[in-house]
Amino acid sequence: MDPALHTLPAAFTHAEAARAGLSDRRLRALVTGGALQRIGHGVYRRADAPPADLDRVELALRAPEATLCLGTAAAIQDLTDRIPAEIDVALPRSRRPPRVGAPARWHRFDEQTFALGRTPLAIDEGMSMGLYSPERTIIDLFRLRHHEGEDLALGALRRWARRPGATPSALLAMARHFPVVEPALLAALRVLG
Repeated sequence: MDPALHTLPAAFTHAEAARAGLSDRRLRALVTGGALQRIGHGVYRRADAPPADLDRVELALRAPEATLCLGTAAAIQDLTDRIPAEIDVALPRSRRPPRVGAPARWHRFDEQTFALGRTPLAIDEGMSMGLYSPERTIIDLFRLRHHEGEDLALGALRRWARRPGATPSALLAMARHFPVVEPALLAALRVLG
Protein backbone atom coordinates (compact mmCIF):
# COMPACT_ATOMS: atom_id res chain seq x y z
CA MET A 1 0.00 0.00 0.00
CA ASP A 2 1.18 3.51 -0.82
CA PRO A 3 2.67 5.25 2.26
CA ALA A 4 0.80 8.47 1.39
CA LEU A 5 -2.50 6.62 1.97
CA HIS A 6 -1.66 6.24 5.66
CA THR A 7 -1.62 10.01 6.07
CA LEU A 8 -5.15 10.32 4.66
CA PRO A 9 -8.48 9.59 6.39
CA ALA A 10 -10.59 6.59 5.33
CA ALA A 11 -12.41 8.77 2.79
CA PHE A 12 -10.89 11.81 1.11
CA THR A 13 -11.14 14.19 -1.82
CA HIS A 14 -8.88 14.51 -4.85
CA ALA A 15 -7.52 17.77 -3.40
CA GLU A 16 -6.58 16.05 -0.12
CA ALA A 17 -4.85 13.27 -2.08
CA ALA A 18 -2.87 15.83 -4.08
CA ARG A 19 -1.77 17.59 -0.86
CA ALA A 20 -0.61 14.19 0.47
CA GLY A 21 1.53 13.73 -2.64
CA LEU A 22 -0.63 11.32 -4.67
CA SER A 23 -0.62 12.11 -8.38
CA ASP A 24 -3.62 11.49 -10.64
CA ARG A 25 -1.75 8.58 -12.18
CA ARG A 26 -1.06 7.02 -8.76
CA LEU A 27 -4.70 7.50 -7.72
CA ARG A 28 -5.88 5.69 -10.88
CA ALA A 29 -3.40 2.87 -10.21
CA LEU A 30 -4.61 2.51 -6.61
CA VAL A 31 -8.25 2.37 -7.79
CA THR A 32 -7.39 -0.17 -10.52
CA GLY A 33 -5.35 -2.22 -8.02
CA GLY A 34 -8.24 -2.33 -5.54
CA ALA A 35 -6.57 -0.36 -2.73
CA LEU A 36 -8.94 2.56 -3.29
CA GLN A 37 -12.57 2.81 -4.21
CA ARG A 38 -13.84 5.81 -6.20
CA ILE A 39 -17.19 6.67 -4.59
CA GLY A 40 -17.95 9.85 -6.51
CA HIS A 41 -16.43 12.57 -8.64
CA GLY A 42 -13.15 13.42 -6.91
CA VAL A 43 -14.03 11.34 -3.84
CA TYR A 44 -12.12 8.20 -2.80
CA ARG A 45 -12.18 5.72 0.05
CA ARG A 46 -9.64 3.16 1.21
CA ALA A 47 -10.80 -0.37 0.41
CA ASP A 48 -9.68 -1.62 3.84
CA ALA A 49 -11.87 0.90 5.72
CA PRO A 50 -14.79 -0.49 7.74
CA PRO A 51 -18.23 -0.47 6.07
CA ALA A 52 -19.98 2.90 5.85
CA ASP A 53 -22.87 4.51 3.96
CA LEU A 54 -20.94 5.65 0.89
CA ASP A 55 -23.68 8.03 -0.25
CA ARG A 56 -23.46 9.93 3.03
CA VAL A 57 -19.66 9.91 2.88
CA GLU A 58 -19.76 11.44 -0.61
CA LEU A 59 -22.27 14.09 0.50
CA ALA A 60 -20.19 15.03 3.55
CA LEU A 61 -16.99 15.35 1.53
CA ARG A 62 -18.55 17.32 -1.33
CA ALA A 63 -20.57 19.64 0.95
CA PRO A 64 -19.13 19.83 4.49
CA GLU A 65 -22.12 21.83 5.77
CA ALA A 66 -24.60 19.25 4.41
CA THR A 67 -27.25 18.38 6.99
CA LEU A 68 -29.65 15.46 6.84
CA CYS A 69 -33.18 16.80 7.10
CA LEU A 70 -36.91 16.18 6.56
CA GLY A 71 -37.84 12.57 5.67
CA THR A 72 -34.27 11.30 5.96
CA ALA A 73 -33.79 12.86 9.40
CA ALA A 74 -37.23 11.56 10.46
CA ALA A 75 -36.21 8.01 9.46
CA ILE A 76 -32.87 8.24 11.29
CA GLN A 77 -34.56 9.73 14.38
CA ASP A 78 -37.19 6.94 14.33
CA LEU A 79 -40.01 9.43 13.77
CA THR A 80 -41.33 7.47 10.78
CA ASP A 81 -41.23 4.02 9.23
CA ARG A 82 -40.90 5.49 5.72
CA ILE A 83 -37.61 4.92 3.99
CA PRO A 84 -37.00 7.82 1.61
CA ALA A 85 -35.98 7.00 -1.96
CA GLU A 86 -33.63 9.99 -1.92
CA ILE A 87 -31.49 11.47 0.82
CA ASP A 88 -32.91 14.80 2.01
CA VAL A 89 -30.00 17.19 2.48
CA ALA A 90 -30.12 20.82 3.61
CA LEU A 91 -27.57 23.48 2.76
CA PRO A 92 -27.50 27.18 3.60
CA ARG A 93 -29.31 29.20 0.90
CA SER A 94 -26.09 30.86 -0.20
CA ARG A 95 -24.47 27.48 -0.99
CA ARG A 96 -25.03 25.73 -4.29
CA PRO A 97 -25.59 21.98 -4.15
CA PRO A 98 -22.62 20.09 -5.61
CA ARG A 99 -22.99 17.43 -8.25
CA VAL A 100 -22.98 14.06 -6.60
CA GLY A 101 -23.68 10.48 -7.60
CA ALA A 102 -25.64 9.89 -4.38
CA PRO A 103 -29.44 10.02 -4.74
CA ALA A 104 -29.80 13.38 -3.00
CA ARG A 105 -32.72 15.79 -2.83
CA TRP A 106 -31.28 19.18 -1.96
CA HIS A 107 -33.04 21.78 0.18
CA ARG A 108 -31.80 25.31 0.81
CA PHE A 109 -32.53 26.71 4.27
CA ASP A 110 -32.12 30.25 5.60
CA GLU A 111 -28.65 31.00 7.01
CA GLN A 112 -30.20 32.60 10.12
CA THR A 113 -31.80 29.31 11.23
CA PHE A 114 -29.62 26.74 9.45
CA ALA A 115 -27.61 25.73 12.53
CA LEU A 116 -30.62 25.50 14.89
CA GLY A 117 -30.99 21.90 16.08
CA ARG A 118 -28.04 20.74 13.95
CA THR A 119 -26.08 17.92 15.60
CA PRO A 120 -23.20 15.79 14.30
CA LEU A 121 -23.83 12.25 13.05
CA ALA A 122 -20.81 9.93 12.73
CA ILE A 123 -20.76 8.42 9.25
CA ASP A 124 -17.22 7.08 8.81
CA GLU A 125 -13.88 6.85 10.61
CA GLY A 126 -13.27 10.36 11.94
CA MET A 127 -16.03 11.84 9.77
CA SER A 128 -19.43 13.22 10.58
CA MET A 129 -22.14 15.23 8.91
CA GLY A 130 -25.01 17.31 10.20
CA LEU A 131 -28.33 15.84 11.31
CA TYR A 132 -31.26 17.88 12.53
CA SER A 133 -32.59 17.02 15.98
CA PRO A 134 -36.02 15.40 16.32
CA GLU A 135 -37.54 18.77 17.30
CA ARG A 136 -36.01 20.61 14.34
CA THR A 137 -37.06 17.77 12.03
CA ILE A 138 -40.67 18.06 13.19
CA ILE A 139 -40.62 21.82 12.71
CA ASP A 140 -39.23 21.46 9.18
CA LEU A 141 -41.81 18.78 8.34
CA PHE A 142 -44.56 21.15 9.47
CA ARG A 143 -42.95 24.10 7.63
CA LEU A 144 -42.79 22.13 4.40
CA ARG A 145 -45.86 19.93 4.88
CA HIS A 146 -47.30 21.11 1.54
CA HIS A 147 -44.29 19.39 -0.11
CA GLU A 148 -43.58 16.56 2.32
CA GLY A 149 -47.15 15.64 3.25
CA GLU A 150 -49.14 16.54 6.33
CA ASP A 151 -49.40 12.87 7.32
CA LEU A 152 -45.60 12.63 7.65
CA ALA A 153 -45.49 15.75 9.83
CA LEU A 154 -48.35 14.62 12.08
CA GLY A 155 -47.02 11.07 12.35
CA ALA A 156 -43.56 12.34 13.34
CA LEU A 157 -45.09 14.63 15.96
CA ARG A 158 -47.20 11.76 17.36
CA ARG A 159 -44.17 9.46 17.66
CA TRP A 160 -42.05 12.17 19.22
CA ALA A 161 -44.77 13.07 21.75
CA ARG A 162 -44.87 9.45 23.03
CA ARG A 163 -41.16 9.45 23.85
CA PRO A 164 -40.07 9.77 27.45
CA GLY A 165 -38.72 13.25 28.04
CA ALA A 166 -40.40 14.83 25.00
CA THR A 167 -41.46 18.28 26.13
CA PRO A 168 -43.79 20.40 24.01
CA SER A 169 -42.28 23.53 25.59
CA ALA A 170 -38.85 22.70 24.08
CA LEU A 171 -40.45 22.09 20.69
CA LEU A 172 -42.40 25.36 20.84
CA ALA A 173 -39.30 27.27 22.00
CA MET A 174 -37.51 26.18 18.84
CA ALA A 175 -40.62 26.84 16.75
CA ARG A 176 -40.50 30.51 17.80
CA HIS A 177 -37.58 30.88 15.39
CA PHE A 178 -39.99 29.82 12.61
CA PRO A 179 -43.09 32.02 13.18
CA VAL A 180 -44.93 30.62 10.14
CA VAL A 181 -45.05 27.12 11.62
CA GLU A 182 -45.87 27.96 15.24
CA PRO A 183 -49.71 28.16 14.88
CA ALA A 184 -50.00 24.84 13.00
CA LEU A 185 -47.70 23.12 15.46
CA LEU A 186 -49.59 24.51 18.44
CA ALA A 187 -52.92 23.32 16.96
CA ALA A 188 -51.51 19.83 16.33
CA LEU A 189 -50.15 19.63 19.89
CA ARG A 190 -53.56 20.59 21.28
CA VAL A 191 -55.21 17.80 19.29
CA LEU A 192 -52.63 15.29 20.55
CA GLY A 193 -52.87 16.69 24.10
